[in-house]
Amino acid sequence: MSRSRFSFAAALRCAAVALALASPAKAQVLAANEAVQADFLPGWRAEDGSHMAGIRLRLAPGWKTYWRAPGDAGIPPRLTLGASQNIAGLATYWPRPEVSHQNGMRVIGYTGEVVFPLRLTPHDPSAPITLRGRLEIGVCEDVCIPVTLNIQGEMPKTTLPEPAITAALATQPMTAKQAGVAGVTCRIAPIEDGLRVTAEITMPSAGGEEITVFELRDASVWISETENSRKGGTLTASAEMVAESGQPFVLDRSELRISVLGRDRMVDIRGCTAG
Repeated sequence: MSRSRFSFAAALRCAAVALALASPAKAQVLAANEAVQADFLPGWRAEDGSHMAGIRLRLAPGWKTYWRAPGDAGIPPRLTLGASQNIAGLATYWPRPEVSHQNGMRVIGYTGEVVFPLRLTPHDPSAPITLRGRLEIGVCEDVCIPVTLNIQGEMPKTTLPEPAITAALATQPMTAKQAGVAGVTCRIAPIEDGLRVTAEITMPSAGGEEITVFELRDASVWISETENSRKGGTLTASAEMVAESGQPFVLDRSELRISVLGRDRMVDIRGCTAG
């Protein structure tokens, strides 16, 4: 199993491209390059007082951008808030990604057009919400280019949903309960420089070749591609995890996030028990 790691520093040696997103009043593309165009979707105010907005990316043919766990060959998106006003919390929703291979490595991301829905939770639902932030992504064809998207806009008080955002929300993965996951156990074994984690997932097939992805909150832990096998109603997935220390470490099973991507559906599983 390869332990090669993608170097973000190497990507930064490519030319960075800065894109400014439209304000809600204009809702148009303000800047773009030949690989990607972007615009901000101002969205709508939900009944609970939160606000749904979105970032839409349009990629040129042959170009891709990446999911939150992109594989060894990708740059994960990173959204940071600047001088925003009246925002107590922000959640990003991830549409179902595509799986491909690049230079012999598995890549998980998006081609064509993708919308990332954002749920903004205000301190005061009756007050205006202003978003100022920065989204850093990678766009790749034969080479990867880091792209910085500067987001700025005031959220409208309309309650009319934005079709492009609702369509993206409809592609969210199924929960474990929705997918009929009956149980998930994990065995942990030390290796020379970390851990090997083997999950046994009792669930119906997601269709075709099933790919699993392991994630931890600690992004500094390197996680290999999984090795998968299925026997009847049980999917087995195994991966190596290496911390920056290069030593075995304590893994909280409740923090392990497992995504199963199949031909027919995607399933999001949170945590596992000792196996």
